[in-house]
Amino acid sequence: MGGHHHGDVLVDPRRRRRANLILWILLAPVGVAALLGTILLWPTGDHAPFLDDPYNAGPGVSMATGTVTRTLTETCPSSEGLEDVGGKELKCEISYVAPDGAGKTFALEVPPETTSSRPLEPGDRIKYLDLSEVSDGSSAPYVFVDFVRTVPLAVLALAYAAVVCLVARWRGLRALLGLAGGLVFIVGFMIPALLEGKSPMLVGLVGSTVVMFAALYFAHGFSARTSTALLGTLFGLGVTAAIASWATDAAALTGATDDAALTLNTVAPGLSLSGLLLCGLLIAGLGVLNDVTITQSSAIWELAEIAPHSTARQLFASGMRIGRDHIASTVYTIAFAYAGAALPILVLVSLYDRPLLDTLSTGEMAEEIIRILVGSIGLVLAIPVTTAIAVVVVKATGNGGPPKRSGRRALRGSQPIQEQPHAPEAHAVDLQHNH
Repeated sequence: MGGHHHGDVLVDPRRRRRANLILWILLAPVGVAALLGTILLWPTGDHAPFLDDPYNAGPGVSMATGTVTRTLTETCPSSEGLEDVGGKELKCEISYVAPDGAGKTFALEVPPETTSSRPLEPGDRIKYLDLSEVSDGSSAPYVFVDFVRTVPLAVLALAYAAVVCLVARWRGLRALLGLAGGLVFIVGFMIPALLEGKSPMLVGLVGSTVVMFAALYFAHGFSARTSTALLGTLFGLGVTAAIASWATDAAALTGATDDAALTLNTVAPGLSLSGLLLCGLLIAGLGVLNDVTITQSSAIWELAEIAPHSTARQLFASGMRIGRDHIASTVYTIAFAYAGAALPILVLVSLYDRPLLDTLSTGEMAEEIIRILVGSIGLVLAIPVTTAIAVVVVKATGNGGPPKRSGRRALRGSQPIQEQPHAPEAHAVDLQHNH
């Protein structure tokens, strides 16, 4: 399925089998170890109990949905009558909501933090707490909770799936299915295992390895180029794990920097927050690692197709020229992705009157910075390693002779080779010249 699928240059079946065998000798022990690790670490279900829904406040209180019909600025229901006792009535946004199903429209006071960023508009679907059965008149009978976002999320997800499948066709569909499977595995295996107090480093390594094996082979098929990318990804993952383990300890990262972490510390005391951070670093690096390794592997195969007589050194040099561009762009990708996600924190810390270095070394900022640096080091080192593995495999697979092309297949992306008898040498010279 490997070289043969993309052209006929790499056609020696014995050498192709030998290259695949070498790759499998390297990959099989890792795969078996990951499988055994999954079985040994598989959660028993004996972890912290599920928390109650924070909106299930008690008997007589229910969560309901409705549609906004209109929004007006009126006297706040909570301040009505205050002028009679020497106070002052306040103005606020009042939305009139038609509840789903039977029921008459009612007035709902919307919190100012919501109206200041996204006022409620006619047609908006919202969730609210219905306290009318237990309200004694001193408190509001209805409380705004959140917007209902099901439709826009579903539309975006369908648009994403459609675009991926239109451009990448069956491979795109397989990638989407692989992504869904990976997320199910993370939720079904990794999270419960962490809650049960299993080693975060082991859970992160085993889980990430299983996800990469499944996702890469499922999306890209069983081939030498996929196996090469997988080897590079596993190398990058190992480097990331080693550096992340050192960095979280050396920088004394506790993981207890936000409300979610502090809540976890209360409800799941067996869970190590610093370990959770470490496991998160491994998962965060997976996607970008996979991206660069599969690209480098494919690039070497395509270069070998175009110039089958180029030497291993020429192939590696050409591949690394592509790799260096990839490194430059991906470093931006990682840094800007994290900067975007942490923008509220960045805005908040910029308001403090303190030196920049002090700000950057606070727990919350240090976590983000270490996440960027650790992911980037693993990524950058994976590129030359994957390129070198790909060159070795291509050279072990190819026959080194003139390409055997005939008929329609010869016309597919390879016309210069067919038209000029000395084209392979010309291509090699051209590669050398570029180098």
